Amino acid sequence: LDGLKNFRQWDSLTPGHPEVHHTPGIETTTGPLGQGISTAVGMALAEAQLAEIFNTEDHTLVDHRTYVIASDGDLMEGVAAEAASLAGHLGLGKLICYFDDNKITIDGGTDLSFGEDVGKRFESYGWQIITVEDGEDLAALRTATHEAQRNLTQPTLIMVRTIIGIGSPNKAGKSAAHGSPLGEQEIELTKAHYGWPTDASFLVPADVAEHMGKAVARGQRDQASWQETFEAYASANPEKGAEWSRRMSGQMPEGWDQNLPQFEEGGSLATRKSSAKVLGELMGRLPELVGGSADLAGSNGTKHPQYGTVSRGSYTGQTIHFGVREHGMAAICAGMVLHGGFRPFCATFLVFTDYMRPAIRLAALMKQPVIYIMTHDSIGLGEDGPTHQPVEHLSALRAIPNVHVVRPGDANETREAWLYAMRRTDGPTVLVFTRQGVPTQNAQAVGHNPQKGAYVLAGDDQKAPEAILMASGSEVSIAMAARDMLEAKGTATRVVSVPCMEAFLAQDADWQQAVLPSDVRCRVAVEAATDMSWHRFLGFEGVFIGMKGFGASAPAKVLFEKFGITAEAVAAAANR
Repeated sequence: LDGLKNFRQWDSLTPGHPEVHHTPGIETTTGPLGQGISTAVGMALAEAQLAEIFNTEDHTLVDHRTYVIASDGDLMEGVAAEAASLAGHLGLGKLICYFDDNKITIDGGTDLSFGEDVGKRFESYGWQIITVEDGEDLAALRTATHEAQRNLTQPTLIMVRTIIGIGSPNKAGKSAAHGSPLGEQEIELTKAHYGWPTDASFLVPADVAEHMGKAVARGQRDQASWQETFEAYASANPEKGAEWSRRMSGQMPEGWDQNLPQFEEGGSLATRKSSAKVLGELMGRLPELVGGSADLAGSNGTKHPQYGTVSRGSYTGQTIHFGVREHGMAAICAGMVLHGGFRPFCATFLVFTDYMRPAIRLAALMKQPVIYIMTHDSIGLGEDGPTHQPVEHLSALRAIPNVHVVRPGDANETREAWLYAMRRTDGPTVLVFTRQGVPTQNAQAVGHNPQKGAYVLAGDDQKAPEAILMASGSEVSIAMAARDMLEAKGTATRVVSVPCMEAFLAQDADWQQAVLPSDVRCRVAVEAATDMSWHRFLGFEGVFIGMKGFGASAPAKVLFEKFGITAEAVAAAANR
């Protein structure tokens, strides 16, 4: 009751929207419409996968349903359509959604903007549709729920006709009851309508408290029963029992990070391709590493059919074909990690994080370690032109609190980027990879330094240089070439690779000072993107070499030359 009385106040357990990990019992953070039902699809998919992997003929370890309450507004959102379409395609029969069909939005009746037949739409997705004409009819709700529970091959939409603010004499069925208090006078009238004491606040009658309190004892019995099942299961299947405990606790198996691919200096490889090699190795060691691409698996380096593919009625594979559903894909992955037992990843081109951003932001807010694989990371993708060339996206993603953006400069940094992402458990990581080949740098210099976010790749790290060149991704090789030019003229030059700004800023002051000595004011940063996230490293006198507008359609080499992102430009800036 104290929590309810403190609704939406500082440090309250009842914030304006439910937040996972903030209040006990909250399973996901909702609020942005469409995210709840879309996240729930990921939860239902996780249940289906774990049930198929761990259940045996003698012991049913995993057997639960995912229930959702969704509003008119939720089902207007495009993300809900994306996720619901995939749920129907995969036949996630343990997903049950109650559609609170009150036909009201903040602006007024839904007939202002929403005239479709929602039931027919979801039926076309492959869902079972059940209608309850009166949301106050508990018997009808119970019957509909039991019918939904019996259908294990289709998700179910239970369309429940309700009246918003029911019982309020003047505001029932009106947008005035949506999202704002009824007001003291209307509250008294509503209490009188129900025969409730009009002078009582926060009243919970004893019989109501007793009835609701039964859930506690029932939950304790269910938990104890499941624990007995698990102990019998683990006794009969010790390896599976141990694997279940490992996965649900989030622990990694011993040696998972050993002997990953090493790449020799002098070669040239697109980081999306080196990522594919590392990911393939990790998927073989970590069955919980599950995910896929928004119809770009070959381009994103996420095509590993040897680990199986998720399909209707067959959920054990590690590869999910999300289709062209970037936003739904990101929300579904958040649902999988919230459920437990998975480290999901999803992939597309970096420019399409614009379609995913709300779900990425929620994952960051919820501190969920989803991994986003973003390829074709700059004007370096070439001929597809400015519609596909991300220029502002690195800075836009770096601007989201608790999102770590890792843009490795070569194949060995790519391996370290994957290790960083897998070890990070308190938020999402965006791995950003090139389409074009990039030179493999000195493997010994790279070492494990990328784990610290920025490090000295070339130059005397014991002595302050005259100039510091900073870069990420494919532009590291440009900085290295510029260093050769400067050194040839006698300028002591350091190249600092900056794969992850967030990781570098988390290091202690000694490391930051060792990498970027504050007394070296000649600094140049180069990145084939806009400059917004670089100023804190450059200082007032530093120079940024990069993009000032959108790209163009031409081969990558031509674009870098035309936009002035070259070693010559970097060296000239340092000389000035």
